[in-house]
Amino acid sequence: MPPLIFRKGLDLKHEVAGVLASSYRSELVDLVKNNGFQYSSGRLTVHLAREFGFCYGVDRAVDYAYQARVRFPDRVVYLTGEIIHNPHVNGELRAQGIRFLSDEDESIERLNAEHVVILPAFGVTIELLSTLQQRGCTLVDTTCGSVLNVWKNVKRYAEEGFTSIIHGKYRHEETRATASQALNTGAGQYLVVLDRQEADIVCDYMRSGGDPAEFRRRFEHAASPGFDPDRDLRRVGCANQTTMLSSESLEIGGMIREAMRDRYGDAELPARFRAFDTICSATQDRQDAVLALLELHTVDLMVVIGGLNSSNTYNLARICAERVPTYHIADPAGLVSADEIRHKPVGSLRETTTTGWIPDGLVTIGLTSGASTPDNLMGIAIRRLDELANGPP
Repeated sequence: MPPLIFRKGLDLKHEVAGVLASSYRSELVDLVKNNGFQYSSGRLTVHLAREFGFCYGVDRAVDYAYQARVRFPDRVVYLTGEIIHNPHVNGELRAQGIRFLSDEDESIERLNAEHVVILPAFGVTIELLSTLQQRGCTLVDTTCGSVLNVWKNVKRYAEEGFTSIIHGKYRHEETRATASQALNTGAGQYLVVLDRQEADIVCDYMRSGGDPAEFRRRFEHAASPGFDPDRDLRRVGCANQTTMLSSESLEIGGMIREAMRDRYGDAELPARFRAFDTICSATQDRQDAVLALLELHTVDLMVVIGGLNSSNTYNLARICAERVPTYHIADPAGLVSADEIRHKPVGSLRETTTTGWIPDGLVTIGLTSGASTPDNLMGIAIRRLDELANGPP
């Protein structure tokens, strides 16, 4: 008998609704939303972006994880790794007794039909899925619909003989899972580009050729096994990690299209280039909302809350940092004092501490969060900003 795979929940939504609300909701955030997304106290004004925090896919993934714990109270329940890139949420899941296969003391070799494994919102590789199925594990699949949409197009590219050029981070779980879809036909190829600079290298090779050995060295960890740029860049299709900066994904797609046109001409373009809109709507909504906040309001600084390894949170901070001083903090604990803030600057690999971050006098702060940050952390952050600006209540 094949192992069970739950892809639409476990019919226990009402049973877990109470604990989810107590763990992740915030009455203060609800009040701020009802007050025009503005909080005012003493010398402080906080403007909240109109789209922030948990997206539908993340909310669904967390919901399914809690349902799994209730549905299988006497069985060991695992996550393959972080369900989303938020340490607070992952900590709450650990507190529910859910274990993580990514921990050093865990091993997939121990799994069997008695175990339940939750697949995270950004999915898993085909190889890992196959291994879990072979071991007979019961699976709870929380893969986001936006990710599945990317996979569908990448599989189509491979079936039609197109190499997938994926805008993303090659180490990211979602991008690794997407790349595995390209290989699943047996003939597909992929290449991962991080940014415009890497896309430029690819476009130059498309137009003029170059040294294939040097190209392979440059993209050693970001290309499919046996990747040959002279062969595999003749027909390409664009895709993206759903949490990347959407404007950059679209720009990279345009760059690749123009490179193909320059090399082969307009008549050949339909046979050489594919592109589908695989931008996640929730990612786009949060990026649009923070831009709208900065256009509508004059703020002294932005605070962006989310996991330091969260791509969508990083890209929100990146948008803000181009316009105002911006502090990406992992959680409200980063708001150390009225003089110190612990944050990860855009473009940096590490946290740092900045002093003198809150201006004197009246201060206006913009606030948003990544798609894996729950409302309760936003509420704590608003209370902490009030305390730091105005003193303890």
